[in-house]
Amino acid sequence: MGNDISILAFARLVLDAIEASQLEYMIGGSFALYAWGDVRTTRDFDLVVHLPGQKISTLSVELEKRQMLVPPEILLDLLMQPEGDLPVNAMHLDSSYKAELFLLRPDDTFRSTCLERRRLVDLGEPLGKVFVHAPDDLIINKVKYYGLSRQTKHIRDIASILAVSGDEIDWAYLMKWMRQLGLINAWLEVKLEVDKLLNQ
Repeated sequence: MGNDISILAFARLVLDAIEASQLEYMIGGSFALYAWGDVRTTRDFDLVVHLPGQKISTLSVELEKRQMLVPPEILLDLLMQPEGDLPVNAMHLDSSYKAELFLLRPDDTFRSTCLERRRLVDLGEPLGKVFVHAPDDLIINKVKYYGLSRQTKHIRDIASILAVSGDEIDWAYLMKWMRQLGLINAWLEVKLEVDKLLNQ
């Protein structure tokens, strides 16, 4: 497989490894916009993975079969970290595309809730039917990362989700988590900018 592989074909390889390992997952980041908003160009594929300890070696082997070298000890180290939100980076040797695997921690109530609420969506070939963040959970995550990075791409993404999938949003649920995660101020700032974009 040469380096002319598309980002979609790469994402399918990652999902093949996760499905072969029989792991629960959900797609997030800009890739989830394939389901809920307007797609933008990216070289990264973000997803949350529930990785029980006994499946660490299995996932490492399945990724290696697909030209991604992620040693089991790297997965274990990240799984055992008591705090922080660093992903495991799975770099594709043939194309330099990157998957960022956010490993679910047992004490992460919000991500556990997101996993329970994930949606099965058919994104067409080559991805097919895949699990993605629910649109309201995707917005909450994007507000969180906007608060950390101040990157305006998150504002544009949220505007596109509301424009395309606004009817899918559970607003009571969204506001409950904004409060619980301490994101109200960031959300008010984002919503102001989002409304400007939507009213242009």
